[in-house]
Order: sequence, then structure tokens, then C-alpha cells
Amino acid sequence: MDLKEYLRKDLTEEELGLLKASFDVIGSIAIIEIPKGLEKKEKKIAEALMMLQSNVKTVAKKVGIHKGTFRTQKLKIIAGEKTKETETKENNVRLRLDVEKVYFSPRLSTERQRIYEMVRKGESVLVMFSGCAPYVCVIAKNSPAKEVYGIEINPIGHKYGLENIRINKLTNAHLFQGDVKKVVPKLKKKFDRILMPLPRSAEDFLETAFKASKKGTMIHFYDFEKEEDLPEKAFEKVEKACKKARKKHRILCWKKCGQYGPRRFRVVVDFKID
Repeated sequence: MDLKEYLRKDLTEEELGLLKASFDVIGSIAIIEIPKGLEKKEKKIAEALMMLQSNVKTVAKKVGIHKGTFRTQKLKIIAGEKTKETETKENNVRLRLDVEKVYFSPRLSTERQRIYEMVRKGESVLVMFSGCAPYVCVIAKNSPAKEVYGIEINPIGHKYGLENIRINKLTNAHLFQGDVKKVVPKLKKKFDRILMPLPRSAEDFLETAFKASKKGTMIHFYDFEKEEDLPEKAFEKVEKACKKARKKHRILCWKKCGQYGPRRFRVVVDFKID
């Protein structure tokens, strides 16, 4: 039984029409959106969700959008245990985090799998904006990469990233806390593969990615675009940055990897430096 069906006896038809049946589950915490007009029923909705999802011990509602340098989102607990810290499992790794203080999307687990399956033996991989290190841990655990570097500006995200490396017993993962634009030059390294999972403004960091690239480097560039602009707008951002940096490149493919609004998508463009 889905959430709407379960709540049919408690909500009017109008309220059921407002209810958003989709939600994210991160470990033992479910994150839901309560539309205007349903605030008085939020407790009932949360309790119903916990009945339907036996693994969920806490239900939190979104209070705002993802914003700020750290891309975090304000949440309010409306049912269950009073905690925003949890541990989730995906792609053979355990990930610990605070869902309010660290950006993390469980919807990207399939994309993380796609990436680690592409990594070849001996690669040096750089993950910009690594958060609590989901990409770093998944790649280091599942691929034959020689080393995986992660950079995160959020000190709390970095702290959880270090903990996640420890609990997954990873020896080929290295994390740095700070601004990507300042940290990358200090590494004095060239990478075989660079991930840029910061969709809203990743184009501002392409020049930094180029400084850590070499001939043959694969770059995974993430972007937010309207459906009618796909894939041209994302391609234009890559091509403009490459032209400015005088970098020859080949776009190999692109794909949608999540929806963040009506007719608005997160996309990734895979391109190689020639």
C-alpha cells in the first residue's frame, strides 16, 4: 500500500490531491515535503509513513531549499526519534552523516555505481565537492583505482567523510577540507578522472579542473537544466570553458541523473581532454 492509499481514511480528496507521495529515505530518516494546506495533518502523514516503512525511525520535513556554500537544507523533525544523524548503506559502503548539516542525495546511488564501473585499474581520481565522501568511498571500495582524492569546503561534511573512510577501512582514499579552487593547485597532481558533482555552479570550477587534468583525463560535469534546453545548454558550458582554457576535448555522452523540479533535471556530461 502506498502513502496516499494508506491515508485515504484520514485525508479528504482535496488533501490527498495535495499530498506528495514521493520522499527520500536516508538510513533510518525519511525526508518529506509538506505542501501548504497539509500542515495540520503533517503528524498523521509522518506516522503513516513510519507504519509503511519499518526501517524509518525519524520523519523530517523540508523547511527550505538547498542553499548556501554548503548546499544544505533546513529540516524539522515531525515524528519519531529526535535525531538528524543516521547511517545509510549503498554500493557496498556504509555512510554516516547528519542529513541537515551535510548535502547528500540517495537518488544518486545509481550514478555513483555508473562512475565506479567506468574506473580502470591504476586510475587517480579526483572528486570535487566530496561532501561526506559518498563518491570517494564508493569508488575506492568498488573500483581498481589506485587512489581517490576528495575535496569538501564544509568542515562538518569533511568530518563525516573522514569517519566514512575509517568505517569502510579504505586505504586508497584521501580527503582535504577547503575551497576546491585553493586546494587543487596545492595538490600538484594530474588526475585520470575528475568528478564535479555540484550541479548549480560547476561551470565556475571547470578552469580549476583543467589545471588538474592531462591528455586523456575524463571529466564528469554535472549541471541543472530545463528539459527544453537539454543537452545543448550543458554542452555549451563545457565548450565555452574548454575554448577559454584552450583545451581540446571530446564529449562522449550525457544523461539525466535526477529531476529536481517540473521539467528540470540534473544531468551529467562525460567529456575527455584530448
